[in-house]
Amino acid sequence: MTNRLAQAQSLYLRKHAENPIDWWSWCDDALAAARAEDKPIFLSIGYSSCHWCTVMEGEAFSDQAVAEYMNANFLPIKVDREERPDIDSIYMQTLQMMSGQGGWPLNVFLSPEDLVPFYAGTYFPLEPRYNRPGFLQVLQALRRYYDTEKEDLRQRKALIVESLLTSAVLQGEVTQEAEAQELLRRGCETSTGIITPNQHGNGNSFPMIPYAELALQGTRFNFESRYDGQKVCLQRGLDLALGGIYDHVAGGFHRYTVDPTWTVPHFEKMLYDNGQIVEYLANLWSAGSQEPAFARAVSGTIEWLQREMTAPTGYFYAAQDADNFINPGEKEPEEGAFYVWSDAELAQLLTPTELTELQQQFTVTPNGNFEGKNVLQRRNAGQLSISLEVALGKLFTARYGTPADALQTFLPARDNQEARTVNWPGRIPPVTDTKMIVAWNSLMISGLARAAAAFHEPEYWEIAAQAANFILEHQFVDGRFHRLNYEGEATVMAQSEDYALFIKALLDLHQTQNPQQSLWLEKAIALQKEFNEFLWSVELGGYFNTASDASQDLIVRERSYADNATPSANGIAIANLVRLTLLTDDLHYLDLAEQGLQAFNSVMQQAPQACPSLFIAFDWYRNCTLIRSTSDKINLLLPRYLPTAVLTVVSNLPADSVGLVCQGLKCLPSAGNFEQLLQQVQQSQIRA
Repeated sequence: MTNRLAQAQSLYLRKHAENPIDWWSWCDDALAAARAEDKPIFLSIGYSSCHWCTVMEGEAFSDQAVAEYMNANFLPIKVDREERPDIDSIYMQTLQMMSGQGGWPLNVFLSPEDLVPFYAGTYFPLEPRYNRPGFLQVLQALRRYYDTEKEDLRQRKALIVESLLTSAVLQGEVTQEAEAQELLRRGCETSTGIITPNQHGNGNSFPMIPYAELALQGTRFNFESRYDGQKVCLQRGLDLALGGIYDHVAGGFHRYTVDPTWTVPHFEKMLYDNGQIVEYLANLWSAGSQEPAFARAVSGTIEWLQREMTAPTGYFYAAQDADNFINPGEKEPEEGAFYVWSDAELAQLLTPTELTELQQQFTVTPNGNFEGKNVLQRRNAGQLSISLEVALGKLFTARYGTPADALQTFLPARDNQEARTVNWPGRIPPVTDTKMIVAWNSLMISGLARAAAAFHEPEYWEIAAQAANFILEHQFVDGRFHRLNYEGEATVMAQSEDYALFIKALLDLHQTQNPQQSLWLEKAIALQKEFNEFLWSVELGGYFNTASDASQDLIVRERSYADNATPSANGIAIANLVRLTLLTDDLHYLDLAEQGLQAFNSVMQQAPQACPSLFIAFDWYRNCTLIRSTSDKINLLLPRYLPTAVLTVVSNLPADSVGLVCQGLKCLPSAGNFEQLLQQVQQSQIRA
């Protein structure tokens, strides 16, 4: 028997439809029922490709005794964090306050009358283990606490609310000019240090692209630093393109690796990671690191995107699970099974010569590196041989049941039922979450636009433009921008990251100088107007996470500034404002950018490790450069790495001039030849 979630559009919510728990989605009726029955709310937040969310769904949330107690004593609510990142952000902050760490599933207990949390955790096992109590014990203890410790509950909630409000209202400061360059240097050095390879040989390895992007931008200044920024940035690219985090057989990047050597991934593939990594590798290439493995990884990722992650209407799907079924009769899927290879399989699929070459170039051994099987990780950079590409093609055919050149479109398994019942020609694939998320699509659009310029591949731009056009045509309802699309239906009001990242994507498409460039700029300006109207904080500066008319059910209205797996909305938004200033000559945008940087100045001063995207915006503010030139000269500049420059095609240049360079609000003498123009541009990029 199914519960309320069977009718949900979210794949993550529907995965819990068979639970005996009487789940609600986050809605007014659920909150009202909790208040009327005086039941504390059990709020559980996760996402479809989250491995430990899947584990908890199959264990504690499927247990009859847990369900009976939960249904009688709590009001259980499920939230997909990808649908409502604003809710997730508030309650994740609570977990971090209480435990010093975060993660998903995020399980929080709230007072029904005010939605203030009084306890939070992540994965709870069904039975006591891993030094964690069993879930039923937790439920019983917290219901007892709620009923008998009212004064302690009141005081506990008061402290939490005070902390949330304090973090939401930052104190703005003005950075003096003498301090500004040192602040930028410190931000760049901090991010470079964060992505410097782990010398201690422990911990996970995440892409951390916002940090890598700031570190790469910082290399052009030649700041005094304890790190070799260029070497560190190159190494991050090599770790990504050569490591097991990249799917060398079929393209696309996994979420992260569970080791510091970039060998064994956590196998889900997220659109947002892949978009950012494509952009970073394209920027590395533009900056002069033209490593063949970078071009191969970008090309392979875009092939994966077209084959498995693009809807017929042109938008990009959200994610693919880490787990898949080995055979249709299994009850639970197995992590990574779609991607790994036993020694016996490789010996059967490849000739002895091919296997020998594979072992020489990849980490392939009889014992494997993941539960007795092999995750492919390259041993060396450079170009792979034709014979090795043929061998990898055989592995592709074994995995998918069809050769790569004959498989233009691979229809996804949209849920576990489809995964188990479709007659797949190869291995059973992981489930794909086919919803469209504007922010994540925007990250991929930006990556494709940058890769199109860096690698001279106009097809990449066409894929990006198709996705952008889908958003422009389908994500506005009653004149307002919306975040999600489920099979043609737009839903959930857009949040700050959707506005910021899509405006950036439109500007990135505009900068490719294709025929629709005026359209992209016009749409960016119109969307920025809506963004300013509904999410700008007049009193504090910066952008709220949610619109003024979509925040009624939140206990605090946040302005996110910290970068996580995705860049912070405010960092991206402030950089957009500077770019719009250059492209429109409207100084109101620059005023807003200045106010935004001032609003978050204290964070940048005190915690540069938290906000690389704000430092990227700060770099734009201090070193922004407008380049006006003819189409042929602009095309020569497009593939170059010019991180704080905006390019504009003009036809009315002064006589004997090839271009004009403007440094912020000041223009230099017109350049008489391309070499002089390039020299002015490069000097302008580091003038501050």
